[in-house]
Amino acid sequence: MTEEMSMAIGNEATPTRVDRRKAATRAALIGAAQKLLAEGRQNVPVLEITTAADVGMGSFYNHFSSKEELFEAAVLAALDAHGAMMDAYCADLDDPAEAFTQSFRLTGRMHRRLPELSLAILRAGGGLAYAERGLAERARRDIGAAAAAGRFDVADLDVAMIGVVGSVVALGQFLHDHPDRDDAVITDAVTRTLLRGFGMSAADAEQLCDRSLPDPA
Repeated sequence: MTEEMSMAIGNEATPTRVDRRKAATRAALIGAAQKLLAEGRQNVPVLEITTAADVGMGSFYNHFSSKEELFEAAVLAALDAHGAMMDAYCADLDDPAEAFTQSFRLTGRMHRRLPELSLAILRAGGGLAYAERGLAERARRDIGAAAAAGRFDVADLDVAMIGVVGSVVALGQFLHDHPDRDDAVITDAVTRTLLRGFGMSAADAEQLCDRSLPDPA
């Protein structure tokens, strides 16, 4: 390989100032869209989105062809952010049943601690069951592994995911609608119900839900 080729490859791999500026603009637009999603305000002019993102009007169309495309990207970004957090919190767990339990318990607590992220994810609704990233991807992986290891009794993974996603959405909406209720108590009660539905004994489900959690801050 020539020196010129090596330099070209190296330059291609290193983000330029323009690349960083573009990435920052895209992130600002997605952040503004997530805030609007959390507020339930998707039907706004593009100008309002760019104003909230503090970017120029022309910048919008350098990244997205429509508001719908932006809001879809905002939901996917929220799913990816949530998935990355769960990976970080559960990376040291060898038992897939414990990994699922801890991830679900942390997700329930996220609804209050990260409300904008939570509400952006909730906008995906039932579509979460078939998402190939974020929460659904990891829950499907952990439930399948727990079933293969004999920790869960799950005959149909798709049916299990319907129950999990339905619980995430209903739990999140309930916690947003009832700020007086204890999110940890409610979340752990829902988690125990799911674990029992996966064939786990009451004692084992209680034991998993009694374990300490990483600080979700």
